[in-house]
Amino acid sequence: MNFYSQLAPALIGITIALVQTQVVVALSATDISKIAQEITVRIQSKTPRYGSGVIIKHSGNTYTVLTTAHVLEVPDKYEIVTPDEKHYQLNYSTMKQIPGVDLAVVQFTSSQNYTVAKIGNSDISTAGTKAYVSGYPAPTFAINQSIYTFIPGTINANAAKALRDGYAMVYSNETKKGMSGGPVLNELGELVGVNGREDLSPNADKTGFYLGIPINTFLRLAAKVGVDLGVSAPVLIAMGPTADNFLIQGMDKYDKKDFQGAINDETEAIRLKQNYAIAYYYRGSARAQMGDQQGAIEDYNQALRINPYLALAYNNRGLARNQLGDKQKAMEDYDQALRIDPSLAVAFYNRGATFVELGNKQKAIEDYDKALQINPNLALAYNNRGLLRAELGDKQKAIEDYDKALQIDPNLARAYNNRGLLRAELGDKQKAIEDYNKALQIDPNLALAYNNRGLAHAQMGDKQKALEDYNKALQINPNLDLAYYNRGAVQADLGDKQKALEDYNKALQINPNLVLAYNNRGLVYAQMGDRQKALEDYNKALQLDPNLALAYYNRGLARRDLGDKQAAITDLRKASELFQQQGKADDSQKALGLTKILDH
Repeated sequence: MNFYSQLAPALIGITIALVQTQVVVALSATDISKIAQEITVRIQSKTPRYGSGVIIKHSGNTYTVLTTAHVLEVPDKYEIVTPDEKHYQLNYSTMKQIPGVDLAVVQFTSSQNYTVAKIGNSDISTAGTKAYVSGYPAPTFAINQSIYTFIPGTINANAAKALRDGYAMVYSNETKKGMSGGPVLNELGELVGVNGREDLSPNADKTGFYLGIPINTFLRLAAKVGVDLGVSAPVLIAMGPTADNFLIQGMDKYDKKDFQGAINDETEAIRLKQNYAIAYYYRGSARAQMGDQQGAIEDYNQALRINPYLALAYNNRGLARNQLGDKQKAMEDYDQALRIDPSLAVAFYNRGATFVELGNKQKAIEDYDKALQINPNLALAYNNRGLLRAELGDKQKAIEDYDKALQIDPNLARAYNNRGLLRAELGDKQKAIEDYNKALQIDPNLALAYNNRGLAHAQMGDKQKALEDYNKALQINPNLDLAYYNRGAVQADLGDKQKALEDYNKALQINPNLVLAYNNRGLVYAQMGDRQKALEDYNKALQLDPNLALAYYNRGLARRDLGDKQAAITDLRKASELFQQQGKADDSQKALGLTKILDH
């Protein structure tokens, strides 16, 4: 069965009437920016909400502005700010949403003379042609005002068959939040689309592609809401699906996590248009999401063969290589992505994560810093930098990073979990539990949050609640070594040595390098009278961590009980020395006191 034979014919616009041939000269980016600034308005409310719009009609003192419907989806008191910084009230009750698409028109009244956009033909804005987007980004931590922004780029695709909400244009212009509703202009300074969305991966990572609604889509629907611009869209004739249609269908399926469907559509796009770099890029991304990292790398290779300057393909190939364990090649790809596009925040972020895996925390922090300079709203970069700062001992800065991450993304469960860990370490167990509760409210399958909440309950003396949390963590993730280790500790405290041994055994089966599990299992063996097995576990712990004071202390006690007095004294002195270095004066004195008793 041919899946694609069931698709209805797509429609593309063709102008039927013959016109006299004219020579058309493209304008410079500077000239287009001037045009864009004159026709672009800011839409804002006191909530605050920010968006952009474009002036498309002037009749008497009434101006009509076209924007995206989602800019105005929340009823509020909005105002339109014109290029001369004059503020006009927007009558929300007169807003007209274009049926079936993410577009709306609003009006404002003014006796001032403002420029109206010249309407172009979006059907001829094909892949490879230049595009320009303007608008007013929402204020950020670094830029605390909404200021006019003009971004050049290239059309990557323009599908004849629009997807949900009318989106059919794909371009490379790196627009910002708040620029939704702003104009997409061609090389003549004509309005060919309305900017609306940033394409994101299923993990909410940026893909580097942005979406708009073609102006012809609006023209064909404008009459339904009583808007007449005096311009008609080209006549439509039926034609079969194009490569661009399959590309954008594949993108939509990718966004919906239908990765196999995305692969099928991008494959068809490539069949219809062999040197289609963006289709290879998206097929590679879908393959990576399905776990086929090698297939993803092959597709990224093809994309880069066609377009060696596609920075995102280097970035994603780096991710795939990292997944396959080739960190060196991954770093080379991130470096190349940043040589091509030094403003690619996601490449700094990914390189930072790889530096963490390589053990270079300082380099990782530097990369997270750069990522956040470029994109101050990258919540995951704050979260990851917070983790590193906590590990390096700067707990206050770490808390600030987690706070910032949650300010940007209040649904970032892992940031609540990480902040909870730090609060527990700082002694505020109740606040820690509140953070774990919030993390689990957002993500009920976050096993680590159950484990960490269990630890906080145990430290507060509620061992029953601790056991319940560890059980829940292991129900979600049966391979969570820390949950077995922590549950073993509670079982030991409750006197069930056999269950404690089972949990420590399971933890070490999963992670043979879990040092403290050897130490704790040794303690249980010692309590059960098997001091020889206890010694073996302490030896293993010290083999993995020669500076583990607890293991020296416990081995000293075991050697004392076995009658090896001199070896016991040696271990206890070493434990006292290490405890002192770690700032644990009481433990140091306790170990030293035992050596004095054994010396007599």
